[in-house]
Amino acid sequence: MSEMEDKSAGIGFFEKYLTVWVVLCMVAGVLIGKFLPAIPSFLNKFEYSQVSIPIAILIWLMIYPMMMKVNFESVRDVGKNPKGLYVTWVVNWLVKPFTMFGIAWFFFYVVFKNFITPDLAKDYLAGAILLGAAPCTAMVFVWSHLTKGNPAYTVVQVATNDLIILVAFIPIVKFLLGLSDVVVPWDTLILSVVLFVVIPLAGGVSTRILVTKKKGIDYFEKQFIPKFNDVTIGGLLLTLIIIFSFQGETITANPLHIALIGIPLVIQTVFIFFIAYIAAKLLKLPHNVAAPAGMIGASNFFELAVAVAIAVFGVSSPVALATIVGVLVEVPVMLALVSFANRTTHWFEKS
Repeated sequence: MSEMEDKSAGIGFFEKYLTVWVVLCMVAGVLIGKFLPAIPSFLNKFEYSQVSIPIAILIWLMIYPMMMKVNFESVRDVGKNPKGLYVTWVVNWLVKPFTMFGIAWFFFYVVFKNFITPDLAKDYLAGAILLGAAPCTAMVFVWSHLTKGNPAYTVVQVATNDLIILVAFIPIVKFLLGLSDVVVPWDTLILSVVLFVVIPLAGGVSTRILVTKKKGIDYFEKQFIPKFNDVTIGGLLLTLIIIFSFQGETITANPLHIALIGIPLVIQTVFIFFIAYIAAKLLKLPHNVAAPAGMIGASNFFELAVAVAIAVFGVSSPVALATIVGVLVEVPVMLALVSFANRTTHWFEKS
């Protein structure tokens, strides 16, 4: 199958140094919030139903290009690698959200109880829940390519993940937030998913169909999609600057909290990778399915988590901060797991 991940030369410049850009945007946002408070105050005026219009626009810029990359016609091939798909479906939807809740709860309420208040622990846990319930859909193309993953398996998994998110994300988030005593109305969660999944998904699919019909799949994948390569990262970085301009006082007062949030997120990422990777080994799957299976389980659709955190809890909420830390830690951790996967190809049978 000739898909985007086959044509990619690997991780791009912006993606490779995403953690650096995130840190720089954090610093820029904090400085703006501290020394130019008129800017976040002005942006705060553009809201509708507690949703920041500038943030919403930037989030669409983040998510829309990703949705164009997913070929939903590949769902017809869903039976070709059933064991690999079962591994990622089970890990993504029956294991990952609940281990994220358990690990984050343990650290925020037990290990770090002397460092953060119960209210902050509850908010940080809510952010972790949003990350855990949103499995990766876009960066997986990069991780799969870097581990020489099977492109057919990867694209089918991403396509089915996007479809499952539409029905499973809201109930899982609602249930786990309820366990952590965070009350969120159904209509608020539904609005968030419609705004930040359904609309960009419909736009991405429509664009893919229209451009492909007019110019062909070769033009779409080789020329059209690359035009948007930096749009997603640009939208993400601008979003971070705005978010951190609202979070400036909180961060300067509690810089340690970035590390406290990051620790359980890193542990969860590594833990989930090994669950999927070892399950694939036990099922005697080839490495080119096992590696992307581990990557898909370990990484998060952090753009969706950030979007829902902002829409539901507000741009200046600790919940939004927790999801942003997910962005900060994910890339270096995932690159380390890519390196590990590439060093352990001998664990698996030949493709």
